[in-house]
Amino acid sequence: MTIYDFSYTSIEGNPVAMSEYQGKVLLIVNTASKCGFTPHYKGLEDLYRKYKKDGFVVIGFPCNQFGGQEPGSEAEIADFCAVRYGVDFPLSKKVDVRDSSAHPLFKYLTEQKGFVGLGSGLKATVLSAMFKKLYKESYHDCQIKWNFTKFLIDKNGNVVNRYEPTTKLETIAPAIEKLL
Repeated sequence: MTIYDFSYTSIEGNPVAMSEYQGKVLLIVNTASKCGFTPHYKGLEDLYRKYKKDGFVVIGFPCNQFGGQEPGSEAEIADFCAVRYGVDFPLSKKVDVRDSSAHPLFKYLTEQKGFVGLGSGLKATVLSAMFKKLYKESYHDCQIKWNFTKFLIDKNGNVVNRYEPTTKLETIAPAIEKLL
């Protein structure tokens, strides 16, 4: 099984086979419009615009599983992303990304690359305490812990890396460049 065996439904309601992205470098991200990390949309769009011509695609998967931070309809989400952040990269319809209801693509991604920690600093410490309180299962399980977890996929569909929400987007650029 590879990433190309999966599909999703676009935010406009159209089926999309992941095989359409063969030969491209992907950054797959679970997103939310009312999250402290929502400004990541700007950085994601900046990365997409910078490397799009070289075969790079960001795909956003809106998710409402974390604090109800994506409550809107698909139309509201698409409008928010376009108007507020100029998002032009593909978005899916709203999906779950953890637990038994997780979209099959996210089950696969988390099986390939488990939780890698949140880094250091005050924000990471606060988030770590919050995750431990929110989730009864092992804190270090492979499931997605919060909005804006990112998975980097190479041109052959291999999951190369996982970046937690606290990862600064500019630190991902060298890995993207290396894969392109």
